[in-house]
Amino acid sequence: MEVLEAIKGRRSIRKYKSTPVTDEDVNAVLEAARWAPSWANTQCARYVVVRDPGTKAKLAEAMVPPTPAIAAVREAPVVIVACAELGKSGYKKGSPVTNKGDWFMFDVALGMQNLALAALSRGLGTVHVGTFDAEKAEEILGIPEGVVVASMTPLGYPDEEPKAPPRRELSELVFHESYGQK
Repeated sequence: MEVLEAIKGRRSIRKYKSTPVTDEDVNAVLEAARWAPSWANTQCARYVVVRDPGTKAKLAEAMVPPTPAIAAVREAPVVIVACAELGKSGYKKGSPVTNKGDWFMFDVALGMQNLALAALSRGLGTVHVGTFDAEKAEEILGIPEGVVVASMTPLGYPDEEPKAPPRRELSELVFHESYGQK
């Protein structure tokens, strides 16, 4: 699958078939995440693969309703939870070097996007999930201090084919030389 085709073809999937996802497929999408760029190659992202129905149900309970992905987290064969080690990304010699603070969300997002595109290339679906009680998710998964849960995605074979949502034209999004300059 060509890259732009994958980018334009990726959809947020919230309904999954019960068909199991192989370890080979899980490892392939995690390999794609592993190769995502990160701040100064700090590679702060970590991933927890959840297959246990009880753990998935607890993660779904940690979500903030009315998030439409609650059922997907509960029912997809796999949930991948993206975590980040704090104090690495966006830091130099222990101090933050940007006004954005810890850069971990950028690094996790890059990894999750690679993961989502790799999933699509293997016939799998994902949906980026961010509306949840992170502290509760960290407790459920036994996340150690200094690491946070940043995002998660169900992973499985889609049981729906959502249409592409409308996108703004480039002319609405892109400026030249300074903000607002068309």
